[in-house]
Amino acid sequence: MGSLHPGHLSLIERARSENAIVVVSIFVNPLQFGPQEDLKQYPRSVDHDLSLCEQAGVDIVFMPSVEKILGISQQDHDQQDKTEVDSPPQTRVVPPLNMMSVLCGPARPGHFPGVTTIVAKLFNIIEPTRAYFGRKDAQQLAIIRRMVRDLNWPIEIVACPIVREASGLAYSSRNQYLTPQQQTTATVLYRALRKGKQVFLEGNCHQSAILSAVQTELATTPEVELEYLQLVDPDTMTPLTEVREVGLLAIAARVNTTRLIDNLILRNRKPIVAIDGPAGAGKSTVTRQVAQQLNLLFLDTGAMYRAVTWLVLESGIEMSDEPAVAELVHQCQIELIPQQDQLGVCINGRDVTAEIRSTQVTANVSAIAAQSVVRESLVKQQQAYGRTGGVVAEGRDIGTSVFPDAELKIFLTASVKERSQRRQLELQQQGLEDISLEQIEQEIAQRDYKDSTRSIAPLRKAADAIEVQTDGLTIEQVTEEIIRLYHQKITQLT
Repeated sequence: MGSLHPGHLSLIERARSENAIVVVSIFVNPLQFGPQEDLKQYPRSVDHDLSLCEQAGVDIVFMPSVEKILGISQQDHDQQDKTEVDSPPQTRVVPPLNMMSVLCGPARPGHFPGVTTIVAKLFNIIEPTRAYFGRKDAQQLAIIRRMVRDLNWPIEIVACPIVREASGLAYSSRNQYLTPQQQTTATVLYRALRKGKQVFLEGNCHQSAILSAVQTELATTPEVELEYLQLVDPDTMTPLTEVREVGLLAIAARVNTTRLIDNLILRNRKPIVAIDGPAGAGKSTVTRQVAQQLNLLFLDTGAMYRAVTWLVLESGIEMSDEPAVAELVHQCQIELIPQQDQLGVCINGRDVTAEIRSTQVTANVSAIAAQSVVRESLVKQQQAYGRTGGVVAEGRDIGTSVFPDAELKIFLTASVKERSQRRQLELQQQGLEDISLEQIEQEIAQRDYKDSTRSIAPLRKAADAIEVQTDGLTIEQVTEEIIRLYHQKITQLT
């Protein structure tokens, strides 16, 4: 809604790094403000916002008027708000009632239908491939994700981390309402949330203990007027009495008259390690060794695609018959079973560990993996493993799309020259010595371009990934470095 700050800029920077064209919409949405809320006083800084967007490399800034978006003037809208609150003249997009019954919903009736209506309009006008939202507005994020899923829009909703001031206060356009003293007072919100997370990390997953710890810290700053403190599922907004997998610890409070919100995610799972990078960087070998040495499950995504390919071949379905493949893959269940010397693979209860390595499967797996419905189904199965954690996975978008909340993200890379030399050595060991290094370099460069520009699951480094450059390093050295980073991250988390 404008009045851009570092939180907004982090969304722009993320979008800029992952897309060819970046559009920023700026619209102070009157539909999401209640009669007693600060619509007229809401900070507006058009020139400043445009300057920041230009500096950040934004291609288009979309700043429509209220009349352009709603078909009526601001004055007419204000008058309608007084007389037609319960029967708005415009069509509204209304989220599920249960998602609006917690957190900000009860105190702000009409807020979320106002949000979803305007976001739906923006999506229809701009038709984005991806849309970036901050996690500070966690309820908004969950509702928009649900809307996109329910309305079958081909839009990827990308959640970006909360950006905080040095004091821990989450950036917000409303922070400028606060005096310096009030900003200091407001830091108790994040401090209190951290106390709740500390109790959780110590092993107490019950709502009562977590909320009690937060309330004890809040009591040290009586100037803060608490509106709500709740523990809910971050995707469905369902209230939780215990964090079994993941929980959203959310708070809203007023400092003087300024309303502020904040939250933290609590995850009750073993860590996830996501390793992405270009082809030929050694991801598969390294990932297997990291999983083995950390006693985590190697989530062999390649084996999952091979299993589906075997099933398609076994069923006699044509590779090009995408509807039939879609029906088959939606009904299949793949299990990855750690064994002494290898990873066992079962599909629909049948052990296919050996069969998926056949030349016929190898020749057809690319055609199956290229089908979006196959990827969509397998990503869901991979994410099911992630709910309990304790996995190491590799690919080109594991840390950006499959496990965006992985505790440790690694971007494993090497120069084209290094990867070409490795590939040439592999080919020579296979008796193929007539392929020149120059030819291999061209093929790898072309593969990098295709992987990084594909519309589905493009290769890209996650914003919070740690890059590990492997030129001149052995597999053992790279593995040791990732294990070191893993232990470092676990220490930080606890």
